[in-house]
Amino acid sequence: MPRELILVAPRKLVVREYEERPLRPSEVRIKSVLSAEKHGTMLAFYRGTAPFLEKYYDPELGLFLERREGRGVYPMHVGNMTVGIIVEVGEEVKRFRVGDRVFGYLPIRETHTVPEDEVWPAPPELSDEELVCVDPAVVALMAVREGMVRLGDTVAVFGLGAIGLMTVQMAKLSGALTVIGVDPLERRRRLAEEYGADVTLDPYECDVGLEVRRYVPKGVDVAIEASGSYQALHQAIRATRWGGRVVPVSWYQGEARGLFLGEEFHHNRLLLISGARVESEPYREYPLWDRERVYDTVLELFKRRRLTVRGLLHPVVKFEEAVEAYRLIDEHPEEVVKLGVRYD
Repeated sequence: MPRELILVAPRKLVVREYEERPLRPSEVRIKSVLSAEKHGTMLAFYRGTAPFLEKYYDPELGLFLERREGRGVYPMHVGNMTVGIIVEVGEEVKRFRVGDRVFGYLPIRETHTVPEDEVWPAPPELSDEELVCVDPAVVALMAVREGMVRLGDTVAVFGLGAIGLMTVQMAKLSGALTVIGVDPLERRRRLAEEYGADVTLDPYECDVGLEVRRYVPKGVDVAIEASGSYQALHQAIRATRWGGRVVPVSWYQGEARGLFLGEEFHHNRLLLISGARVESEPYREYPLWDRERVYDTVLELFKRRRLTVRGLLHPVVKFEEAVEAYRLIDEHPEEVVKLGVRYD
């Protein structure tokens, strides 16, 4: 029987077998080849800090409200994007045939049975590794566009995980003269430098806001915060010039400890832009920019070799090693960048 990873409670991840059901006419069955995780989002559920454990989002009100039925999140799948091969098609499927390579937002499990319109055909010139990194790339693209990064700007990127590393590349593509990367993990700082960062800083070793202003007189034009740390958001604010733009793209958890809005944010007339969540539509640039255009743009950037994922998937483990890999992400983040899972 095929297997899947299921999070049944905070920090309790299990491998579970499941039975395949018959295909419906418009469905396809996919055999997984490579999956990747979205660390910031999943760690919130893995650690039990996500607001959805106690609240739910009401889209009509645009508010989080208390759950009356209690903690209704677990059990849940884990994983963000998957590349696979179609092994069976329903009788009404028109877009795909057996043997086609596809990708999409699919969890870490050995097979997937989904409607044909829930996955995309994999461009033949793109690798599996590039395809599972489409998600951090679309978030980075939106962050750079929301921050209005322009030719000649100076940019600081706080948090050099997958989204931050893609943001470094896209800021350079947008014409930023100087890009500064900030992260406490050496592996990620070195990778950012390979991706084009002009300088990287360890926030545990210096006063980041002050150091950025020493490197860029008066502060950067745009700071993009992709770490999920309130302290990092505060330093992003401190690093940004008078009237500059700060774009938080992270999913922050809990109380805002370490964020002091009565200091630089209050005095320096900063523009704080909540953005980069691809699912929150319509976008500020709608109808010129919609979700389809964002994804098409990222795929085209990969096709033209304007983006790289070299070294980004680390570690890449076998399915049987995935439970331990999540413990590694949680307990030893210095050893990881973005988790990949391969299937035999």
